[in-house]
Amino acid sequence: MRILALIPARGGSKGVPRKNIRLLGKKPLIEYSIDAAMEAKVFDEIIVSTEDEEIAIAAEMAGCKPPFIRPIELAQDNSTSISVVQHAIDFFEQKNVFFDAVCLLQPTSPFREKGFIERAIHKFKENDFDCLISVLPVPHEYNPHWTFEEKNGMLKISTGEENIISRRQDLPQAFHRDGSIYITKTEILKKGSFFGNKIGFIESNQEYYVNIDTMDDWEKAERKLEKIKA
Repeated sequence: MRILALIPARGGSKGVPRKNIRLLGKKPLIEYSIDAAMEAKVFDEIIVSTEDEEIAIAAEMAGCKPPFIRPIELAQDNSTSISVVQHAIDFFEQKNVFFDAVCLLQPTSPFREKGFIERAIHKFKENDFDCLISVLPVPHEYNPHWTFEEKNGMLKISTGEENIISRRQDLPQAFHRDGSIYITKTEILKKGSFFGNKIGFIESNQEYYVNIDTMDDWEKAERKLEKIKA
C-alpha cells in the first residue's frame, strides 16, 4: 500500500499569526510534523502543501521541499482541508504517481508520541478501514448521551433517546477527534470525505495533546513542550 503524508500549512492563520513558521521551542511549528513523518519511515512520499513562500522555505530547510506551491484559492479562510488533499492527489496523478491512501498530519498538533504514527499506519493497513483517525476519550460529563440540543426553545437529548442514561457506568465509551492524524483511502478522498463508512481509530496519549488555534493554545504548547522534554 502506497501512502502519501501530507502536511497542510497556509500562511494566513488568524488566531496565531504566521504560526506555521513561528518558533515553538527552538524550531518552527511546521518542523515538528515534518520530523515526525520522516522519523516514522512508513511513507512513500512526504510533502508540505502551502501557498506561502516563507513556509515553503522553512519546509525545505527542514528537509521537505514542497513539490508545488498551492493555488491561492485553496488557502483562504473558507478553503477546506479536503480540497487541499484532492489538489495534491491530482497533482501527483497528473504525473502518473498514485497513492492508495493519504495521511494528513496537521501542524497544529505538533506533538506525537514516538511510534504513534507507525502504529496508526500498521492498524490502517491491517484492517479494511475507509479511514483511521486519532482520538481521545470524552469525559463522562460530556458524553453525548448526557448532552442536550436545543430545539424549538426546549432541550432534547443529543443522541435522540427519550430517556437519559442514569448511571455513569452504563454510558458507552465516546471519543473526540484530537487532530493528530487522519489516514484515508484515496478513493474516499476523491468522493469528498475524510471518513467514508468504516472508520477505524487509534487512541492518542493525552500527555501529548494540544491543538493550536489561539495564543492560549500556543502558550499551552510551550508548557507541554517543557514537560515532554523533561
